[in-house]
Amino acid sequence: MITVKADPEHNILVLKYSGHVGSHAIKHCVKKIESALGTLQPGFRMVTDLSGLQSMEYGAAPEISQLMDTFNAKGVATVVRVIPDSKKDIGFKMMSYFHYGPNVHIITCQTVEEAHTALAT
Repeated sequence: MITVKADPEHNILVLKYSGHVGSHAIKHCVKKIESALGTLQPGFRMVTDLSGLQSMEYGAAPEISQLMDTFNAKGVATVVRVIPDSKKDIGFKMMSYFHYGPNVHIITCQTVEEAHTALAT
């Protein structure tokens, strides 16, 4: 499952992945993500929280890639990832090199608290 939350006041998008996530779950939330992005301005910050993720299907990679391209096109400035277990970085780091521009700042944290600190700076 993926939950989507936009905070237009602070220009932040939060995606929380939990349980087992497959391509169908990502396809299911694309409209929610697009709607949330419509409330944000270029230069927005994004939090990708994988702390509740148990597993992700390999077949979801194309959808993740498309989302990264969308975030880049909409003007993401900073991506903060919460990855408590490095084994759960299911290719996000590698895909970032291909789907985000050179000006997108990427921060990886182990806890949500670290992510909040990173967003505050």
